[in-house]
Amino acid sequence: MSKHTISILVNDQPGVLQRVSGLFGRRGFNIESITVGASEEPGLSRMVIVTSGDDRTLEQVQKQLYKLIDVIKVVDISGSPMVARELGLIKVNAEPSARPEVLGIVETFRAAVVDIGPSTLIVQVLGDSDKIDAMIELLKPYGIRELSRTGVTAMTRGNR
Repeated sequence: MSKHTISILVNDQPGVLQRVSGLFGRRGFNIESITVGASEEPGLSRMVIVTSGDDRTLEQVQKQLYKLIDVIKVVDISGSPMVARELGLIKVNAEPSARPEVLGIVETFRAAVVDIGPSTLIVQVLGDSDKIDAMIELLKPYGIRELSRTGVTAMTRGNR
């Protein structure tokens, strides 16, 4: 099974997210990440879904998506050159004595500290999923108190 990044242009209407995600569930597909936001067209939203499956089954899901009334366009962009990014916020234990080490990791990943508490730091990291996974692994020994990730958003490169 291969990983697919699917860009779906939909009408900005209540219930569309539920209908799209429900279709994936009925087909037995796990949604690894989903992001939804405004698109370049007023009244339309763009969903970016990352999922795994074989090409044949994914083709069937694409055909089923087009049957949903609010779906305008479905594109599997995983085969195209693309830019994919995710945002992670990580609250990590950081007593004053451990902060220089944590700040070294933050600097290495070109991340940013966005909040400082008496015994914690909140780190913001932006990049591909592998970069965020790597940073989480390096921060685990300090104790991750809380973690929030946006999910992948992506766009094809160039004029496509």
